[in-house]
Amino acid sequence: MGQQTPAPVSVESLQGLLTAWFAPWVQALGLQVESFADGVVTLRLPQNDQLARVGGMLCGQAMMSAADTAMVLAIVTQLGDQRPMTTVQLNTSFLKPLSGQDARVTARVVRAGKNLVFGEIDIAGATDGRSVCRASTTYALL
Repeated sequence: MGQQTPAPVSVESLQGLLTAWFAPWVQALGLQVESFADGVVTLRLPQNDQLARVGGMLCGQAMMSAADTAMVLAIVTQLGDQRPMTTVQLNTSFLKPLSGQDARVTARVVRAGKNLVFGEIDIAGATDGRSVCRASTTYALL
């Protein structure tokens, strides 16, 4: 028996991973795959009162979860398969509040090694394009 070829990556397959791989509370974020390329994924995080804090600002916990989730999908596009992985490090800097618009979350693989993958994530307002959060990540491939 030969080795099975992984299914090609598509917006639909990445959207399906959001349901198949992630906990119900992550699914409740309502993340939508907008686009992808080799090692890059962009998700939309819809504005939602359940994710807002005082003044309607998107809470940091939701941004961190969206960043971590987007990076997993970016790694899938880089590796061409759905390997098990785990977050080792997630360093987040919140630049300014986001309110009154969806968030656009773009994750990019910086370097994919044999055992570790390094990445960067930018979260910006989907309407104004202004960056509100930057994160760097390290993942271990299992």
